[in-house]
Amino acid sequence: MAIEVRIPTILRTYTDGQKAVEGNGGTLAELFTDLESRHNGIRERLVDGGELRRFVNVYLNDEDVRFLDGINTELGDGDSVTILPAVAGGMR
Repeated sequence: MAIEVRIPTILRTYTDGQKAVEGNGGTLAELFTDLESRHNGIRERLVDGGELRRFVNVYLNDEDVRFLDGINTELGDGDSVTILPAVAGGMR
């Protein structure tokens, strides 16, 4: 089962500069564990205490996983996962 994972610029130091990598897993949690096996250090940037970090947004096929099952969201072959850091700011 192959899942495409799009990596934001800020995390590409973990993927040798690659914009997208392939991973495997039946759930998002399993996918992140699989990515960690090849891209050491990336999982701790995404997960804290078994949940997604507050300032990390993850989309499964363009749908926010926080509105699905979060880190337990099920994945299927050919799915696309996009990781985006949350952007804070605004007008003063």
